Amino acid sequence: MEKNKVSRKIIVISAVSLLIIAAVSYYLFASGKNDKNTYRFVKVQKGSIEELVSSTGVLNPVVTVQVGSQVSGTISKIFTDFNHKVKKGDLIALIDTTFLSASVRDAQSSLDKSQAQFSQAQKDLDRVKVMVEKNLAAQTDLETAQYNYAVARASVKSAQASLDRAKINLKYAKITAPISGTVIARNVDVGQTVAASLQAPTLFLIANDLSRMQIIANVDESDIGQIKDGQNVTFTVQAYPDKTFEGLVQQIRLQPTTIQNVVNYSVVINVNNDEGYLMPGMTATINFQIAHADDVLKVPNAALRLRPTAEMIAQIRSSYNQNGRNDSLSRTGNNGGNYAGQNSTAQNGSQYGNGQMPQGQNGQRHNGAMLWYVDAQGKLAAVRVRTGLTDGQFTEVKSDKIYDGMDVISGIVSSASASSQTPQGSPFQQNRSMGGGRRGGF
Repeated sequence: MEKNKVSRKIIVISAVSLLIIAAVSYYLFASGKNDKNTYRFVKVQKGSIEELVSSTGVLNPVVTVQVGSQVSGTISKIFTDFNHKVKKGDLIALIDTTFLSASVRDAQSSLDKSQAQFSQAQKDLDRVKVMVEKNLAAQTDLETAQYNYAVARASVKSAQASLDRAKINLKYAKITAPISGTVIARNVDVGQTVAASLQAPTLFLIANDLSRMQIIANVDESDIGQIKDGQNVTFTVQAYPDKTFEGLVQQIRLQPTTIQNVVNYSVVINVNNDEGYLMPGMTATINFQIAHADDVLKVPNAALRLRPTAEMIAQIRSSYNQNGRNDSLSRTGNNGGNYAGQNSTAQNGSQYGNGQMPQGQNGQRHNGAMLWYVDAQGKLAAVRVRTGLTDGQFTEVKSDKIYDGMDVISGIVSSASASSQTPQGSPFQQNRSMGGGRRGGF
């Protein structure tokens, strides 16, 4: 019996041990499988790239005229409406002339009266002159007659001016177009009373020529130095998101404006609108073309922003130690300066053309970066590249180690390692920073 009990204990202990060994083996296998990184790749592309400065602005006609009224009264007729084309001098509205016509008649009557008084004063003066010559009237009578004559003559002139003013006011009752163009606003209706007191009311707004428009764009002070007269501009509007329009910088206004503690300058952009797609008041999303390059290699900025994991750094360090010097990291002198370590790249997202540009600096460039890839032997490798223009999505890169269609790593997909992509140290143990700059990449 005792032997059977001992045998059973041995069997139970052996079974438990086997289960523990199996569980540990499975855990180690699963952990080892999870520690392997799965990479997300993008391709190096050959094509064109533009460095841009972005802004927004509002479309407006080049010339707009507010049409008002010089006289008060009631609108009796309107001869135009929204979107109507008018020519200079066309009658577009009429103010009721009842009171204005009465004013003309009243002024005419006053003039007639003044002229009669003037005629009588002239006759009196002539008669007094004769009497004075014959010593039949005193000198004071002559002076009085001369005074009455002068007053009557002045009254005639005043009455004539009042009549002219009344006629002009009557003429102002006919509101005409001051320029040829398109009516883009009508602010009155028939029967509405307008009061022309200190300021003439705006009845219509006429745009001179909608085939030519302009955009007033606000450009940040950090970018205004890159904007020049005659510079090419592209922009889009929300009404036609798939259509790109073009324009030219006409003027950079010197008067600054401050918006949310940011200093901006107004840039006037001339736009052709021959097709008639653009309308006043549309918001334009503008790209100023700062620089342009054709037939260059470029990569998505995600590839330059890659933060290597500790495992990736260990693999590169191992390869570096085995080879004495990683060939893909050679030529530091000609390929963009000294490498500061991928750890520095991970810690400072703004290093090495990562595509994360400061606000207001859409085209900020740096002259060195690292691209990570898997070589033909399936080993992780890195290559130094020089960076050039960037449009915010792609960055120009140059190196004799890269080519069109090359797969480079843009991200890491894993359950364990990817959760912490901050590197633990540089595989190259260099702490020298790379000199950067704008347009200094090549």
